Amino acid sequence: MADRGVDLSSLPKEVRDQLAELDLELSEGNGGGVDGEVGEMLGLVLAVDASLSLPDVQLSPSHSADPSPEAPGPSTSSPSKHHRAHRSGGARDERYRSDIHTEAVQAALAKHKEEKMAPPMPTKRRSAFVQSPMDACTPPDTSSASEDEGSLRRKAALSAVLAQSLQSPDYWINRSVQSSSTSSSASSTLSHGEPKSQPQPQPQPAASLLADVVPPDVTSSTPQESGSRVDLPPAVRGMSRGQSRSSMMETADGVPVSSRVSTKIQQLLNTLKRPKRPPLSEFFLDDSEEIVEVPQPDPNTPKPEGRQIIPVKGEPLGVVSNWPPALQAALARWGATQAKSPALTALDITGKPLYTLTYGKLWSRSLKLAYTLLNKLGTKSEPVLQTGDRVALVYPNSDPGMFWVAFYGCLLAEVIPVPIEVPLSRQDAGSQQIGFLLGSCGVSLALTSEVCLKGLPKTPNGEIIQFKGWPRMKWVVTDTKYLTKPSKDWQPHIPTANTDTAYIEYKATKEGTVMGVAVSKISMLTHCQALTQACNYCEGETLVNVLDCKKDMGLWHGVLTSVMNRIHTITVPYAVMKACPISWVQRVHIHKARVALVKCRDLHWAMMAHKEQKDTNLSSIRMLIVADGANPWSVSSCDAFLNVFQSNGLKPEVICPCATSAEALTVAIRRPGARGAPLPARAILSMGGLSHGVIRVNTEDKNSALTVQDVGHIMPGALMCIVKPDGPPQLCKTDEIGEIVINSRAGGTMYYGLPGLTKNTFEVIPVNQAGAPIGEIPFSRTGLLGFVGPGSLVFVVGKNEGLLIVSGRRHNADDLVATALAVEPVKTVYRGRIAVFSVTVFYDERIVIVAEQRPDASEEDSFQWMSRVLQAIDSIHQVGLYCLALVPANTLPKTPLGGIHICETKQNFLEGNLHPCNILLCPHTCVTNLPKPRQKQPVDVGPASMLVGNLVAGKRIAQATGRELGMVEDQDLIRKLCMWPTMMHQFLSDALQWRAQSDPDHVLYVLLNGVAVCTATCAQLHKRAEKITATFIRERRSYTGDNVVLLYPPGIDLIAAFYGCLYAGVVPVTVRPPHPQNLAATLPTVRMIIDVSKASCILTTQPLMRILRSREAAASVNVKTWPTIIDTDDLPRKRPPNIYKPPTAEMLAYLDFSVSTTGMLTGVKMSHAAISTLCRSIKLQCELYSSRQVAICLDPYCGLGFVLWCLSSVYSGHQSILIPPLELESSLPLWLSTLSQYKIRDTFCSYSVMELCTKGLGTQTEILKARGLNLSCVRSCVVIAEERPRLALTQSFSKLFKDIGLSSRAVSTAFGSRVNLAIGMQGTAGPDPSTVYVDMKSLRHDRVRLVERGAPQSLPLMESGTILPGVRVIIVNPETRGPLGDSHLGEIWVHSPHSASGYYTIYGEESLQADHFNTRLSFGEPQTLWARTGYLGFIKRTELLDASGDRHDALFVVGSLDETLELRGLRYHPIDIETSVSRAHRSIAESAVFTWTNLLVVVAELGGSEQEALDLVPLVTNVVLEEHHLIVGVVVIVDPGVIPINSRGEKQRMHLRDSFLADQLDPIYVAYNM
Repeated sequence: MADRGVDLSSLPKEVRDQLAELDLELSEGNGGGVDGEVGEMLGLVLAVDASLSLPDVQLSPSHSADPSPEAPGPSTSSPSKHHRAHRSGGARDERYRSDIHTEAVQAALAKHKEEKMAPPMPTKRRSAFVQSPMDACTPPDTSSASEDEGSLRRKAALSAVLAQSLQSPDYWINRSVQSSSTSSSASSTLSHGEPKSQPQPQPQPAASLLADVVPPDVTSSTPQESGSRVDLPPAVRGMSRGQSRSSMMETADGVPVSSRVSTKIQQLLNTLKRPKRPPLSEFFLDDSEEIVEVPQPDPNTPKPEGRQIIPVKGEPLGVVSNWPPALQAALARWGATQAKSPALTALDITGKPLYTLTYGKLWSRSLKLAYTLLNKLGTKSEPVLQTGDRVALVYPNSDPGMFWVAFYGCLLAEVIPVPIEVPLSRQDAGSQQIGFLLGSCGVSLALTSEVCLKGLPKTPNGEIIQFKGWPRMKWVVTDTKYLTKPSKDWQPHIPTANTDTAYIEYKATKEGTVMGVAVSKISMLTHCQALTQACNYCEGETLVNVLDCKKDMGLWHGVLTSVMNRIHTITVPYAVMKACPISWVQRVHIHKARVALVKCRDLHWAMMAHKEQKDTNLSSIRMLIVADGANPWSVSSCDAFLNVFQSNGLKPEVICPCATSAEALTVAIRRPGARGAPLPARAILSMGGLSHGVIRVNTEDKNSALTVQDVGHIMPGALMCIVKPDGPPQLCKTDEIGEIVINSRAGGTMYYGLPGLTKNTFEVIPVNQAGAPIGEIPFSRTGLLGFVGPGSLVFVVGKNEGLLIVSGRRHNADDLVATALAVEPVKTVYRGRIAVFSVTVFYDERIVIVAEQRPDASEEDSFQWMSRVLQAIDSIHQVGLYCLALVPANTLPKTPLGGIHICETKQNFLEGNLHPCNILLCPHTCVTNLPKPRQKQPVDVGPASMLVGNLVAGKRIAQATGRELGMVEDQDLIRKLCMWPTMMHQFLSDALQWRAQSDPDHVLYVLLNGVAVCTATCAQLHKRAEKITATFIRERRSYTGDNVVLLYPPGIDLIAAFYGCLYAGVVPVTVRPPHPQNLAATLPTVRMIIDVSKASCILTTQPLMRILRSREAAASVNVKTWPTIIDTDDLPRKRPPNIYKPPTAEMLAYLDFSVSTTGMLTGVKMSHAAISTLCRSIKLQCELYSSRQVAICLDPYCGLGFVLWCLSSVYSGHQSILIPPLELESSLPLWLSTLSQYKIRDTFCSYSVMELCTKGLGTQTEILKARGLNLSCVRSCVVIAEERPRLALTQSFSKLFKDIGLSSRAVSTAFGSRVNLAIGMQGTAGPDPSTVYVDMKSLRHDRVRLVERGAPQSLPLMESGTILPGVRVIIVNPETRGPLGDSHLGEIWVHSPHSASGYYTIYGEESLQADHFNTRLSFGEPQTLWARTGYLGFIKRTELLDASGDRHDALFVVGSLDETLELRGLRYHPIDIETSVSRAHRSIAESAVFTWTNLLVVVAELGGSEQEALDLVPLVTNVVLEEHHLIVGVVVIVDPGVIPINSRGEKQRMHLRDSFLADQLDPIYVAYNM
């Protein structure tokens, strides 16, 4: 709309909304009345009348010299004149320039403007790619304990940079309503163009505002409004004035959105609303092994209809009496008879003649070199070179004379020259591949000039460095002063041309491999004869050569055929062309040259500098050979050059495009036409037809037309066929595109040293449709794709190496480059440098475009250009782009002549070394082969039928039981000693009193706190607990039954305070103290637990009390409303009059508050009976007695960590050595050295401790060994966790510390949950933990299929510890609540005397979550009460035996039910996707995934430099697509430490999601995949 001159922003909102609806209808394809407008737009394309109509090709006359209204030349159209006026020199690669195509692209984009909604622009941190001052740089890593800390610390430093931003989001929405194809940048921190937004008059509470952003959490144990989330931001920013109108919108789920990030996500959803391709089929067949959705063939696909092609024969090769028997003989003849005749003129850097080499000099110097090579290297008995050896020729383009001498010297010495490019550095693009060529050709000697040798990179001692991948080389300088004059009796041997190899020309394949094409002596001579006949070369002519004389046309015409015909060649090197682009035209004018050898690039450069040369005369030229005339886009360059230089005497009929191939040498060349004769016709083809390999006249859509000029007739003496490019070489039909194959004496003979590849390329025998060979003559593949037109003219439409086959359709890289360049890139693309290639992702080729960005291009311009390129390619080529990347100018790897090295670029892209500055991925539009989404069918089968079905199938019900708890062991001993009271199982307070009386000096606890070591005996602990009880009495009020918060650092004070509370009859709640350096992030959590638990007082230390009342704390929470704070550093001396005894063991002992992995704060109630049973269960499993020592490196605030730290020792009497995990930050080896020093057999730790040791000490095992560290004493090292075992981490820990004695069997894992703190733990008597491999595809369907190790899509799972005594576990279908069979995936339910009693919530609404604790099976065993863990897992009966001799039932935990992602009807576990993401690139330190409105969001922490940030986006998208068959919607790159992790080392993904949506992550880059 905007493009029609209507300013939508001035219209009323209702009108704008209606227009948006209409536009959406248009984009859905319902626009009935737009055909006329589209027709008008298409009218921009110039209609070209067909003069010759054939069934398969439409031909039009080429543009005549004098432009007429019927066939206007490009220069007559006013837009192109206007653009040329302001285009700077070399700003665009004119090989692909076509005004008709430019207009077609503009028309296609205009059409798109009506259909498309604007895609969201990526968000980039300003500091990421701008040279910013030091204070704006990324600060050091922040603590991983909180997700909020990093962004708070950075806010001040970055605010100055981020304030300089662009537009606000409402502008964005308006733009998308206007259907503009541009987009704006919305930074992730401040609103663009506005000051920091003011809060609304009535700010909402943080929790309820967040509830608007976050979908209601059905798994929460407390109501949403209770503020039950942890680490909420102190205040959520209010909306800016500009935002209020447009960014309060609803997401796809109907959830109101008030966040700028989610506005962008909404935009992204809008761009994805209309399916690009036909809708996917309805059902996913579970038993189908096929992953990929195979697209159904389109019945409208064009099919070839012509007859089978007949081989085309070239004119006979004439025999001329004075043609020499060998090329060396021609040189000998001219050297003797025409010694003064000029052979070669070389130019200096300014374009002036530097020297002229005569035929006499060329002959004498070549003779000297041949003599030197054969006689002066090595000794007579051991010569270095022998006939037929291969020699590398390393000469720069700027020194053609030395190259000519070296080439002919080698021919005369009968050694085989292999010309290669000069290596400039050890890491040159393609250097390794050149090394492969030299190796396959067996080259060990290199000829070069003195100047070139000096320029080669050297080692410090002056030797030439060993280039990457090269064999060992001996370097020989061939300057005249180093050559020896041959003795008079020496004459070179010049045999008649035979089939021996004359020279080897290098050729790079699509994959980047460099191979050598061997050309025999007879082929070389025949090729020169054929070129002489085709080009009608005469003796003594002058030829201007702008091409590289080491290979291809530059070698064949400018070095070989020219010598055969005694032609004077003027060579214009690449360096001269860069300095003076018109130099070749000047040379033609000065020397009255008859032939010029150029590329389209040279035509364009000459046109750019034309104004400087008014008096140039080109009438002498009889043949202007265009070496890359086979490129379909050369036609526009030829026409434009003719239009400009026709007034300078250039004749239209002299332009001669040709087609060449490294294997077949010259394939075809247009012969110069007679003066005034009609010019050859052109084919106007449909790109849609070409993509299906069929020639069709373009009639419907002129936008997608391709105009192709012929490349003349095939070479004299050759035979040509067109065969299918893939599969057997079957002859094509007349209207089919195929590969040109040639039979000729003048072609290459083999790939030197590669016989297998040679057979497939040089010995092809075409077959007919029945599969029978058409003859016995072998043909060579040329790699050119084309067809034969009328009059046997050859047309080339592309090359095999540029062919991209996407979903069965063929696209040519050159065509895509041309379209990208037609999207006026003047503001964005640097010198037209664009690379197009395809990468294989998820069973199909995906197109990637990489362009160099101009240094002065703005983000806005770049993103707009990228969006328009996407639309243009989609419109014209009907193919989706997978990735479009812009890199800084001059950073793409270059070929020796300055082009882009496509293969290296592709390699860099796939390895993450491209370092783009802008990137856009569009997987949603181009990935059309994803498996069908699974639609869950209604369950008609009840749980009872399932149970019976399992029994009939012979599957047992999946349940496992720990051994019996039994009564107190050794009852007789107890009776004799009259020790333990009868209630010993039920109250830990009694246990401590009993131990204090019976064994007062027994040390229960040893705390390793840095340098100091604190200990606590039974008596000391009892006395300190009594004093704390007395403190409550001193306060002169009754606390009995109240909840009391214990706020202590990890240590013995915490344990004493806990037992003091039990003695006083109050309910302790242990809380992690706030971090003094990060109060803003950690104090709100403390406050929340205090509020939720309704604590009546806080027990703490003096330093912590000061922090709670400090001014810094007041900034985060209201310090005036703290409950009573009691400082326990100053305790009363007197003992309490009595110790509280609970009336029943079912009474509440303590509250266990913890943040679950889904970010929920939940408190569970633990009774006295539960904790004593739990301690007993652990005692039996781990065989804990008073003589034992156990080391614990865990956080002591919740879960099993708290039980082991505070309760277990008092019950079992063993000594616990306590190591606070924070101590490891200052002394990393503390835990391991403690195990070694105290000879510990059993230790407990968390995954975060294990990870710290693995990353920090893994490389220092030798140092630890030298210090005497020995872990051979460790029998079991148990990781305490509430998640799936991290097998990779435990295995690497075991392997790394194996050298210091750690047994590979020692490491195991425990499993607990909120409803039951300890379900499984590896004991001393049970079998080793087992590992199984499951199929990930089945897991997504909630099924378990066991596979072998190494199977594709296999996932290793480790058993989660042996089931504890007294515990029963069953696997249940979470929906039907019926029991499942063995090896079925379901929810883990537990029945145990130590399960928690229920959730503790602020309003006491336990009924909400009652079914988590007291629930029954719907069938099978209805009387038993079970607790639901909320974890998915399965049970497998193994071959191992447990302690009682029965077969062992292993429990495998797969993941939390709350955390699973439901995508495409399948269930995914975040950890699996994160494992893949972390493997994608070396710089990804950590990753986390979550979903938002059905989009998968991946957050990756960047461990490397910020310039690598954008490299991660395609790699992350690729790996998730390949391994999980999911399309990533948003990729967020952040600093290390941003992903929040709880004390157990578990990721808090929901916190991360909230921070992302509340715009608090300060990301380096946010990419929205379209």
